[in-house]
Amino acid sequence: MEDNTIVKTQRTFTGKVSSVSGEKSVLVEVARRFQHARYHKVITRKTRYMAHDESSSCAVGDVVEIEECRPLSARKRWRVVRTLTKAAI
Repeated sequence: MEDNTIVKTQRTFTGKVSSVSGEKSVLVEVARRFQHARYHKVITRKTRYMAHDESSSCAVGDVVEIEECRPLSARKRWRVVRTLTKAAI
């Protein structure tokens, strides 16, 4: 008998912490690069995601990995998985 379970994969992004807004909330800025369709110039666009930091260990300038999760508040739909690089103080 086949097992027809659906496995949902969460999207993961790598970004830089731009603000520590609450006790367990951080604002992560994710940059993406793409080539313009007409002018063929490489463009960098930034998107800011509110993420949940359970351990409150993130500081401004840290490079973190975030993944999609269930809605935690009005704006938070991402959580910090791990810190890749700590900010130089």
